[in-house]
Amino acid sequence: MATSRQSAGHRTRNIAEWVEEQQASGRYVFTRADVEAGLGGSRIAVQTALRRLKQKGRIALPRRGFYVIVPPEYRAAGSPPASWFIDDLMRHLGRDYYVGILTSAALHGAGHQQPMMFQVIADRATRSMHAGRVQITVHASRTVAAMPVERVETETGSMAVATPETTAFDLVRFFSAAGHWNHVATVLSELAETIDGDQLVEIAPLVRLPDVQRLGYLLTVSGGGDIAQPLAQWLAMRRVSVVRLRTDRPAGEVEADPQWRLIPNEPVDIDL
Repeated sequence: MATSRQSAGHRTRNIAEWVEEQQASGRYVFTRADVEAGLGGSRIAVQTALRRLKQKGRIALPRRGFYVIVPPEYRAAGSPPASWFIDDLMRHLGRDYYVGILTSAALHGAGHQQPMMFQVIADRATRSMHAGRVQITVHASRTVAAMPVERVETETGSMAVATPETTAFDLVRFFSAAGHWNHVATVLSELAETIDGDQLVEIAPLVRLPDVQRLGYLLTVSGGGDIAQPLAQWLAMRRVSVVRLRTDRPAGEVEADPQWRLIPNEPVDIDL
């Protein structure tokens, strides 16, 4: 028994040292397969050692088999920011992705309230994840590969982030995740100065016409009418049906906005 305990302790110490070496080289993520390839040993021994490191707060586990090294300054939070590892995590999951909705809006300078969750758009449905206090929510979209994104430098590399124009459309497409229409309009009013109206037209064919109508209307009521003008011209050349801002409420006696052919069946207030 003594020999067995000594062996397990030896393995734990080696893995702890291996993790320290990864961090010293600037690497903050690894997989269980990386450990097994680097140190050898049985899978059970590796799993046991990794479990102990996680219990000590030395590593976080946002998804099975994928580990994040937690430097001392982030031990209280249980994880470094998601931007440190999101690119590696989504690659590990085999997902095309980009950072979007309120998270990308904040990265572009919009959003006077920082989002509580790190929001990602991916090509397939993926359950939410957490590492310590870091919460990551993933929303599925078939147009991920086609939507304009930009690579943004992070502390550990880079990540794919929705452009301001992609963000604008996603605030509408995923309005529940964005805090519903008042908050969407508020964020759009802050994002407006970074949005290119012509770029919105480039994206418009990738989304549903009602989402184009809703975005154009919300930009207009939030003070971005000039930015929305190219969208209005694009819509004018298409057969557009009248839609409601909120599909879960009746139209009532509210008249449709003639430019966007949209019934504003919910008042929109900008909170700045």
